[in-house]
Amino acid sequence: MTRTVFCKRYQQELEGLMAPPYPGPKGQDIYENVSKKAWEEWQAQQTMLINEKQLSLIDPDTRKYLQQEMDKFLSGQEHDKAEGYVPPEK
Repeated sequence: MTRTVFCKRYQQELEGLMAPPYPGPKGQDIYENVSKKAWEEWQAQQTMLINEKQLSLIDPDTRKYLQQEMDKFLSGQEHDKAEGYVPPEK
């Protein structure tokens, strides 16, 4: 049986993650309040931000920036997007 959560991004019951995505209270909050779909979309968004903005994960300011953008994205707020990215046509 799949685990469901009330996703704070989509405001509906959706399939949840199988485990917290990282340790600590933040990982637990994501596990309890973010759907698998929203988390996978964030991972794709994060990859685009890192690649398009040429971010270095060694830089603490970059990690702080990505954390802030993740919070915005998962809460359904306005967030940074990768400039110049054109999604493929369906």
